[in-house]
Amino acid sequence: MTSTDPRPTVAVDLRALVPEATGIGVYTGELLAALGELPDAPRLVGMAHSEPRGSSPLRDAGVEVEVQPAPLGVWWQQRTLPKRLQRGDVDLLFSPLQTLPVMRPPCPVPAVVTVHDLTVVLRPEDHRFKVRWSQLPFLGRTMARASRIVADSRATADDLLFQFPASRGKVEVIHLGVGPEYRPADEETVAEIRRELGAPEGYILFVGTLEPRKNLPTLLNAWEVLRDADPDFPPLLLAGGAGWHSDAVQRRIAGLEGHGVRHLGRLAPGELVRAYQGATAFAYPSLYEGFGLPVLEAMACGVPCVTADTSSLPEVVGDAGLLVDPRNVAELAAALQRLVAEPALAADLAARGRERARRFTWQRAARLHAEVFSQAMHSDPTSRKAR
Repeated sequence: MTSTDPRPTVAVDLRALVPEATGIGVYTGELLAALGELPDAPRLVGMAHSEPRGSSPLRDAGVEVEVQPAPLGVWWQQRTLPKRLQRGDVDLLFSPLQTLPVMRPPCPVPAVVTVHDLTVVLRPEDHRFKVRWSQLPFLGRTMARASRIVADSRATADDLLFQFPASRGKVEVIHLGVGPEYRPADEETVAEIRRELGAPEGYILFVGTLEPRKNLPTLLNAWEVLRDADPDFPPLLLAGGAGWHSDAVQRRIAGLEGHGVRHLGRLAPGELVRAYQGATAFAYPSLYEGFGLPVLEAMACGVPCVTADTSSLPEVVGDAGLLVDPRNVAELAAALQRLVAEPALAADLAARGRERARRFTWQRAARLHAEVFSQAMHSDPTSRKAR
C-alpha cells in the first residue's frame, strides 16, 4: 500500500466485524463512519484476517480495507499484523477489540486500544474458552504497551485501574453514541409495529445476546410473577441471538411461548429500531456491562427503562430510568409493574430518557477518539510524528 495522502494513517483492527456484529462490532462500524466525517479526519485503513461483514459501507465512508488471510483472528493480530505494520506506512494502530499485538515481533507503531469491559477477568465463567484464550494472556501486556487506552465508561476505567496498574495515566473515558435512526415513532407507527409483532396492547422488550451475564432467568421469573398476578400483563419479547450457555434459557423461553414470551432472534438494524419503538417498557437486568448500548438505544426511542444498579448502567441511565438489584426478582417485577400501571411515571421517564440520550452521539465520540489518536502519535517515542 502506497499513498501520497498527507494525513496521518490509522490502521484499525476490524476483527469485530468479521463475524455477525454484536456490541463491539456496532461500536467499530459506527465510530469509523463518524471518524470519516470529521473535517480533519485521519486516513483510516481497516485490517483483518478475513473480509469483514459490511465492508462496502465502510468503503463508502472512506475507510480502506485490507485483508491479510490467517486461520485465526488472534494469530493474525499477534503474528501477521505486526509484520504488516513494519512497512512504515502507518502512523498509529487502533484496536477496538480489547487487546493489542504484544508478542514478537512487537507492534512497531503507537497503539490505542478500547477496553469495553473486563468481564473476561471479573466474570470468566461467562465466556467461552475461545474468548478467554484470546484475551487473558494479552490484557496485562496490552495495558503496558498501549500509548493510550479508551474505556467506554468510568466504571470500566475504574476496573482497569484496579486490575492493571500499568494503565494509570493512559485511560480516557469516551462514552458510546446512538444513531439518529433511534428515535420515537408516532402513535400510528407504534400501533402498526405492535400489530406486526402480535402484541397490539404493547409489550416488554429485552435486547441482547442470550448468555448468562444478561441474567435472563431473573427477568423471566419477574415476568412470570406479573403474568400470574395479571393475565393481561404485557407479553415479553426477547431480541438477540443465542449465545454461550443459552440452551437452558432457550428451553425455558420455548416453554413459555404459549403464555406470552417470544424470542424474536437477531433482528436486522431497521427491525431492531422498530422493536424498540413499539415497546411499552424496556428491561435490561444485566449483571455487568461495560456500557450497556441497548439501554441507550431504548431511551433514544422514547421507551421507559428498567435496568440494573450495577457496573456502568447507572452511569448511562442517570435519573432517566428505574434502577434495581438485578438479582432481586421482586424488585425487578415491581419496577416493571410501575411502568405498566403508572402512565405518568412512564411518560416522565421516556421524556427524560430522550433528553439524556441526546448527550451520547457518535460524532462526539469520534472527535474525542481523534484527540486520543493525536496524543498517542505525538507522545509515543515509536511514532514518526514524535520525531
